[in-house]
Amino acid sequence: MTISTEQAEWFKSTFDQLTDNMEKAVLGKRHVVRLALTCLLSEGHVLLEDFPGTGKTMLARALANTVQGSHARIQFTPDLLPSDVTGVTVYDQHKGTFEFHPGPIFHTIVLADEINRASPKTQSALLEVMEEGRVTVDGVAHPVGRPFLVIATQNPIEQAGTYRLPEAQLDRFLMKTSVGYPDRQATVELLNNAAVRDRAALVTPVITAATIAQMSGLADDVYVDPAVIGYVAELAEESRRQPHVKLGLSARGCLAFVRVAKTWAAADGRDHVVPDDIKDLAEPVLSHRVLLDAEAQFSGIDVQTVISRLLDSVAPPTDRIGA
Repeated sequence: MTISTEQAEWFKSTFDQLTDNMEKAVLGKRHVVRLALTCLLSEGHVLLEDFPGTGKTMLARALANTVQGSHARIQFTPDLLPSDVTGVTVYDQHKGTFEFHPGPIFHTIVLADEINRASPKTQSALLEVMEEGRVTVDGVAHPVGRPFLVIATQNPIEQAGTYRLPEAQLDRFLMKTSVGYPDRQATVELLNNAAVRDRAALVTPVITAATIAQMSGLADDVYVDPAVIGYVAELAEESRRQPHVKLGLSARGCLAFVRVAKTWAAADGRDHVVPDDIKDLAEPVLSHRVLLDAEAQFSGIDVQTVISRLLDSVAPPTDRIGA
């Protein structure tokens, strides 16, 4: 079953409404807002590698307020325990039974701030819930519900006392991006409204969780031409052959590429994916999945350069897609 033109137009209209609503709090960052929404609707998670004070928390709260969801912020520190994230089972003396007390992961939007400051054991507490949408404590599975989105952050300039995320965990994030500093116009607007201490409070709900689930279902029905599938597969193969690349795009990464491309196409009001969708999403989907070797830094090669070369080396399908 393929999404209809009318459904695609409704999807675009709703997506634009969500984006406009979030921009009340996150000024001048429409592209990042669209990427975060795309992750939510694709049932994935996003990693933000950014400097302090760029609005990462504001983005998470604005998204939670927009979709009538709850929000939690977990400050990751070296002494944070897995139970501080997932919750713990406590014995109730009056009832004579064990009761599960859910942790902060049981919210719609969870901001895992400075995730690389926690120990690998605590980091791994997120693996099951990000992949399967549930937490297992003392052998009992507890679903976190839908929609569910983890927005994890890393500070790129302070690496002392941090634990680098392993490649297997990085691969579980659907996208990696950054908010970045606001431009001059957005900065001036922020300063002119400095009396507003909490811009996320200006964001009111415009959609229900049920509608989010409906949009996710529609995105799954977006048509992907075999030529586009082949394009993604060829990009994956070529990524593993690029100079200075130690680890290329995985099978999970290919699936992520197709999933987000479907949502991205529907957000543009189309019932089919085009090669430009793949190109637009290449950097956020690939940047944390392509691992460079030790010689790359000495050669002045970074991940963005490799992705650019990769897109240049693989020709996109030229025939009309979705005809």
